[in-house]
Amino acid sequence: MPSFELAGHSFSFSGHETFVFRYPWVKKGADAVRKDPKIFTRDDAIVTLGVGKNMVRSIRHWGLATGVLEEEPRSRGTALRVSEYGLFLLGDEAKAGADPYLEDPSSLWQLHWNLVSNRERSTTWQWAFNRFPSNEFTREGLIQSIVDECHRLNVAPPSDGTLRRDVEVFIRTYVGSRATKTATIEDSLACPLTELGLMDEMAGTELYRIRRGPKSTLSNEVFAYCLLQFWNATAPGLTSLAFGEIAYAQNSPGVIFKLDENSLVERLEQLQFVTKGLLGYAEGAGLKQVYRKEGLINPLNWLRSHYEETLPIGVGI
Repeated sequence: MPSFELAGHSFSFSGHETFVFRYPWVKKGADAVRKDPKIFTRDDAIVTLGVGKNMVRSIRHWGLATGVLEEEPRSRGTALRVSEYGLFLLGDEAKAGADPYLEDPSSLWQLHWNLVSNRERSTTWQWAFNRFPSNEFTREGLIQSIVDECHRLNVAPPSDGTLRRDVEVFIRTYVGSRATKTATIEDSLACPLTELGLMDEMAGTELYRIRRGPKSTLSNEVFAYCLLQFWNATAPGLTSLAFGEIAYAQNSPGVIFKLDENSLVERLEQLQFVTKGLLGYAEGAGLKQVYRKEGLINPLNWLRSHYEETLPIGVGI
């Protein structure tokens, strides 16, 4: 599998076996891992999961890339476990998850957030949203951009075939594809993230566009969750964060969700209410920043708040 190490960071341009993930796969993989942490090393995994051998590997990849699964320490990837986030979203035998069947669009935004943040597992996704200079691109342009980035980092790029397959899967994650004479119906099944309407193919051209602007299906609670994750990852010791960082820094909410400045300000102005005063937004003296009270805050608190408002009473979250 094309994977590269550089200064403590790894980059990967495969693992998905050219399949986008499907609606059942996230829960299917988590349920299997809860029962058997080494399920993906078993010869009978194809029977347990009910899919072909390549799809078994793909389910494992997507579970790790979307953050619902993680490797057991010191297992070298042979044993997996469901992450805290995965247990929250998908549940287990004792407690129902917040949205195990991904019926809430905000759940899809969370998976998108985890996927694009994950350079180790989904480098093309991370680079396309964070480093590509335009919201419009062609396949060839994106491929060349990734090659250039590899050269800039002094990393040998993957083979042309590997990179083309990875870019194709990246596009189909958000745009989907149609069945053709050379593509089966199974190959054309859409990824859940196509529902986000985040990317489209411009009619009559070879251009794809990542849509920048407000995201009506992204709840303010989920936005707060992602903002706090970004904050904890980049500046955990700071009690304030500049608007520019939130809008334009790598892996920031503004970049990953492609929010324009006006939409982002509207989100930030709701933080005081959404987080019950733990986060707030202020403008003054030419500065725009978000501040937080000192102390640790668990980002899952805001996810719980979102699902408590949208799910029936009695769901265990």
